[in-house]
Amino acid sequence: MIVPIHLENSSITEYAVTIDKLPNLSFDTKVAIVTNPTVSALHLNRLLSKINANDLTVVTIPDGEEYKTLDTVVTILDKLFENKLDRKSLLIAFGGGVIGDMTGFTASLYQRGIGFIQIPTTLLAQVDASVGGKTGVNNRFGKNLIGAFYQPKAVYIDTDFLDTLPKREFSAGMAELIKMAIMFDSEFFNFLEKDDLSFKESLQKAIARSVELKAWVVNQDEKEAGIRAVLNYGHTFAHVIENETKYKRFLHGEAVAIGMVMANLLSLELGLIEENEINRVEELLIKHNLPVDYEIEDIDLFYNKFFLDKKSANSKIKFILPKGIGDFEVRDNISKDIVKSVLSKFSKAKLK
Repeated sequence: MIVPIHLENSSITEYAVTIDKLPNLSFDTKVAIVTNPTVSALHLNRLLSKINANDLTVVTIPDGEEYKTLDTVVTILDKLFENKLDRKSLLIAFGGGVIGDMTGFTASLYQRGIGFIQIPTTLLAQVDASVGGKTGVNNRFGKNLIGAFYQPKAVYIDTDFLDTLPKREFSAGMAELIKMAIMFDSEFFNFLEKDDLSFKESLQKAIARSVELKAWVVNQDEKEAGIRAVLNYGHTFAHVIENETKYKRFLHGEAVAIGMVMANLLSLELGLIEENEINRVEELLIKHNLPVDYEIEDIDLFYNKFFLDKKSANSKIKFILPKGIGDFEVRDNISKDIVKSVLSKFSKAKLK
């Protein structure tokens, strides 16, 4: 299956997301694969057997969100210069969302921009991170605050790479699938409730639908000036959680799951969603072994960190909220008291 991405205001106006077995790939230029030791040990030989290039370099960087930094990007850049890649060269992001984000950002910087393709190996990257051109790194102030919109030349999604994915990583990817269904497609949510994604056919169908929905959004709004911000449902809360836990306690999808629970309670407080609907969401998250609780140590500190979110502007916090299942509402006028009231449900004192 091929899902096309069409962009009117980008240097790359069109590319394809291919959901199928990884094909043979030939390049008449230098190629550098960026990966990590975990993915390399499991899958690199298979990828190398599929690639024909004038010159091939493998750049291996440490595994983990805590290494998604400018220092790591500089390490990748140094390797590219050492191997004399030029402006016609190509990078291949081979790994999960962290690898994809950093490889894309590095591609945008090297000699003012070279091409790159995405070959995602985690569910989260296949359904979300590899599609749409968001690239970047974290810093001490927050997640993905340094980066660029930089589109890949192609994305190749092969579910065979998921056969070796740890169950926890698979669950983290499910959070992004569930997110897309809640925001845009109630029938897709029903499908996720009923179908068994341990069957590859059902999994491919779910991945394809998620990619179709994201393509529909990105085609309208590449640089998050409007509807694309809706893809950050749960993320406003999740980014604070990740920052507070120094990106070590939760996988990104796990933090998003907790963030969706928080956003749902805020939506309930505002009368946008029914209690039975938020219960359905929580049950689906729990079904996929995702966390739904978090202890907030300091509510005021947690609240103030919202203002570091990229979507916040003019001292207003933008919240993406479900309007039932399958629709959404964006609000930036919610009172501090209402938000803190929802956060108090997760306070350390309250949970005890």
